[in-house]
Amino acid sequence: MEEKISYRVVDNDVVRRINLKGRGIKTSKLPIPNWIDRNQPGINIYDLAWLSSSERPRVRSSAQEIRAVDLFCGCGGLTLGIREAARGLGCSFRSVFASDINKSALGIYAKNFQPDIIDNNPIENSINGELGAELTVEETVFCNKVGNIDILVAGPPCQGHSNLNNYTRRDDPRNLLYLRAVRCAEILKPNTLIIENVPGVVHDKHGVLQRADEYLKTIGYSVSYGVVKMWTIGVAQTRQRMLLIASRVMQNVSLENIVKKASLPPRSMQWVIGDLQYQYDADSIFNSAAIHSPINQARIHYLFEHNLYELPNSERPDCHRLKPHTYPAVYGRMHWDRPSPTITGGFACCGRGRFVHPLYERTLTPHEAARIQYFPDFFDFGNLGRTELVRAIGNAVPARAGYVVALPLLIAALENEQPNNNLVMPANQ
Repeated sequence: MEEKISYRVVDNDVVRRINLKGRGIKTSKLPIPNWIDRNQPGINIYDLAWLSSSERPRVRSSAQEIRAVDLFCGCGGLTLGIREAARGLGCSFRSVFASDINKSALGIYAKNFQPDIIDNNPIENSINGELGAELTVEETVFCNKVGNIDILVAGPPCQGHSNLNNYTRRDDPRNLLYLRAVRCAEILKPNTLIIENVPGVVHDKHGVLQRADEYLKTIGYSVSYGVVKMWTIGVAQTRQRMLLIASRVMQNVSLENIVKKASLPPRSMQWVIGDLQYQYDADSIFNSAAIHSPINQARIHYLFEHNLYELPNSERPDCHRLKPHTYPAVYGRMHWDRPSPTITGGFACCGRGRFVHPLYERTLTPHEAARIQYFPDFFDFGNLGRTELVRAIGNAVPARAGYVVALPLLIAALENEQPNNNLVMPANQ
């Protein structure tokens, strides 16, 4: 089987080439910053050049257009990866519709993707029909506004499935929002569908994952789902996500095979944020760490004073010190030569996880956390306050996950130009 993608260094650029059956070779290149070690594999050089780029790479104006709908979009991590996959294939990317009830995250998404339609209302107001039913009045309006699309991506609320939710876990009404993405696929009929969530969704009492799998197959999709370990596909983070992928043009879709094909040796924190050591700026929210309480700053200092990565119980608050606990990573220090722990909306606080910087007596800056979440430097987070910024970054899905799973699905759509393929050319072409 031919290799679809390759990398090589040419003078001061790193070049990525992607083969498309019947369409020749799509080539993109990026300049290599001086600080990047050129002795590492070409894919590492390319990814670092992309992550550290202050300017967004462009596609030619005549490029074929891929149209997308993003439900529960957050600030756009998955979409960012999908857009990069489209760019790698020589295609432009158009966000037709984006929806999220979090105004701050939706604002970040709008800055970076300029969707045609932005919706801050609950998506169940627009997509309100039952699976298999005739379109409702609201759904008819929605379909007419959106038109034909090529890819649907969705990140339904995960709090109801999270192991951190001790109240309504597994039986949270929000869990049923997963099926709104399935209904959206049913009425819009995109060639490609990607839904992400936490691994705990598989245990939902409503069986939303299993219902989605079964129903999508009945309406003509090949479906595959599973837990993806982010550190195995090039994200320098021990995060795990449940991804469901579906295609109307690729037969026998296999998430396992896609992930295996994209597997890489683990990348360390040093690899992904090493250059940011010299960008710390106390006057910038994005490039500075949160100010800690005196007692938490003392705990951080204790780790460095004793060259520790776990805080002893003697230095912890009473809720940890006086009784057994299962939070050894809380107040912990990260490892410079390993992937980061999972980045969450609590990364600014040492009491919310292992978020103390490996080299400095502080927690991560938003810029460092964004890099670990695979957001490049050209991604615009705007001027949010620290609390909203940290939450948006922590709740995002690493962009590389979107790139890895979307690339082969988009290739299949481009290589199988069947009558039901919705890929369209821009109106001005």
